[in-house]
Amino acid sequence: MITLKNVTLRRSAKVLLNSTTVTLNPGEKVGLVGRNGAGKSTLFALFNGTLHEDGGDFSMPKAWRMGQVAQNMPETDEPASTFVLEGDTRLAELRQRLVAAEASGDGMAMAHVYTDLADAGDHDALPRAEALILGLGFSVDELNRPVNSFSGGWRMRLQLARALMCPSDILLLDEPTNHLDLDALVWLEAWLKRYTGTMIVISHDREFLDAITDVTLHIDQAKLTRYGGNYSAFEILRAQQMELQQASFSKQQDKIAHLQKFITRFKAQASKAKQAQSRVKALERMEKVAPLLADAEFTFGFKEPNNLPNPMLAISEASFGYIVDEQPKPILQGISKSVLAGQRIGILGANGQGKSTLVKTIARTMKPLGGTLTEGKGLNIGYFAQQELDVLRPQDNPLEHMIRLAKELGPNSSEPSREQDLRSYLGSFNFTGDMVKQAVGTMSGGEKARLVLAMIVWQRPNLLLLDEPTNHLDLATREALAMALNEFEGTVMLVSHDRSLLRAVCDEFWMVGRGKVEPFDGDLDDYQRYLLEESKRLREEAKMAATQPVATATAAAPSAKSLAPFALDVAAEPTRQPATSVTQPPAAEPQVFRSPEQRKQDAQRRIELAAQTRPLKKSLAQTEQRMALLQKLKTDLESQLATPMATADIVKASKELGAANAELETLESQWLDLSEQIQQIENGVTTA
Repeated sequence: MITLKNVTLRRSAKVLLNSTTVTLNPGEKVGLVGRNGAGKSTLFALFNGTLHEDGGDFSMPKAWRMGQVAQNMPETDEPASTFVLEGDTRLAELRQRLVAAEASGDGMAMAHVYTDLADAGDHDALPRAEALILGLGFSVDELNRPVNSFSGGWRMRLQLARALMCPSDILLLDEPTNHLDLDALVWLEAWLKRYTGTMIVISHDREFLDAITDVTLHIDQAKLTRYGGNYSAFEILRAQQMELQQASFSKQQDKIAHLQKFITRFKAQASKAKQAQSRVKALERMEKVAPLLADAEFTFGFKEPNNLPNPMLAISEASFGYIVDEQPKPILQGISKSVLAGQRIGILGANGQGKSTLVKTIARTMKPLGGTLTEGKGLNIGYFAQQELDVLRPQDNPLEHMIRLAKELGPNSSEPSREQDLRSYLGSFNFTGDMVKQAVGTMSGGEKARLVLAMIVWQRPNLLLLDEPTNHLDLATREALAMALNEFEGTVMLVSHDRSLLRAVCDEFWMVGRGKVEPFDGDLDDYQRYLLEESKRLREEAKMAATQPVATATAAAPSAKSLAPFALDVAAEPTRQPATSVTQPPAAEPQVFRSPEQRKQDAQRRIELAAQTRPLKKSLAQTEQRMALLQKLKTDLESQLATPMATADIVKASKELGAANAELETLESQWLDLSEQIQQIENGVTTA
């Protein structure tokens, strides 16, 4: 059990936690949430022992083994599989003991160590390490590549695999999804669901938190508050708590005003002086309810594009890729697609299959290797690069970036370009005061991302290309981005592992893989089921190839690259079975000629349908979440009533059970109504 009792934590002079008390039980999966700078990473430092409390008492079982992702970039020539295997510190210690026992010739010690090695899983340690590496998106032929040969993002994936390899009783994960694509994220979720120890995770991915956590710790205004349930449940409970607090504060203010009015009116009258004095004392004794101090929400919006060409872009028999040693290296070939005004396209596919290559080529930062790309007249692209520094200069400050952008656009820009106007504009993106003069290289990832968004919005694009825009954004800024994209009148092409953003924004998907770009006929749940089914199919092929004669095994076995995107560990698959109907990639739709006007109408219909159903689906999801909470409460109350209790407790539990049943009945009716409305809209039936 982890306990914090009246704990105070400081960073320099800033108090991050002030006399806070909370308890975490063994085996709980905890999401740690709060604004950037609230103190989440500092609390992690308290958990792992690098910081100590400035006041109060903190305790955690000394026998607990801890696993966490090292934040330093690994610098070693060791093979990737060896590096990850060494994360099992228990196994490494036993192997050292075995070497010492063999050197001394101590047979009894050797026997004991061999027994301990068997208990520690030495026989399958390497396959387990390789399964972790493959699950996080590496290919088979990269298992023995030196760690130093990988880029920074891939090396951090190896650090994550090394942390998961370590046997632990408590696992600390700080933004584990930042360097993952959607495929690796699905695998990681499945692995963490099977983890049996206590887990505390910091993440700004709401669907990830919803999938793996059952407790939420919220840091706000130097206080740590525990909520039962995942992030969605926390949002509901916190909203209710804030509403009650505001109501209590307003009620108390009315009472204070009434007492103060009496005191002011009668304090000078001798006949009423005693009553006035008693009210003064009542005011002094009153425990004040704090006013609601909610954080100011960050919002922004895209301006109306100057024009909307349709089609935005036409791609014909194109080939995308790189030039290596003056030779073309195609990644995607035979691509023929049209991008229409108003489309909301989510781009799916495993890492390394060509998603970023597609986006970079459309963004004009790479040239196509073949074929043609025809841009609509007046096409204005806003491009958010996966690595923000691709478009930012570390030595320059935000104001210099905006001044340079204004000069580049010149008189063609319809936006004001005076320095004071640019300062005010940056202020709307939370770059206030001296921050406009701060070098970009010294800023946090979230601040860089906000600057890139500010620069894109200022250009008034009609086509947005967003490649992992949420990597460093907190939950509030992600919500603001989703709202802005939904109100954007142009076209959006989005690559993201944030499923909440994809669900909120996109109404169609393209899948990039095996050198092709094809429409995906399904939603994100279908895609996740497809990934699990595909991984199972490829493992079975690999097993069959391993049992075939050597002469034919090479021809029959799937390639290393084809295995890479779907390398899921059998033991880590989620218990939910994939739908049997999704067994292969969706085939491309037959090419049927449609006029530009027909395509425009189709796109408009899709947009209208998504706009009609989106609020209903959001309400449906909130209703389901509340029903799940009530069902759990009902089960708990029924369990309590089945045990001996005091009469007062029985009465209280019975009232709560009755209220829960009544609310459940109401919510079930709402759920049916919402489901029927969504079905009618999707079937083309207009409702009043």
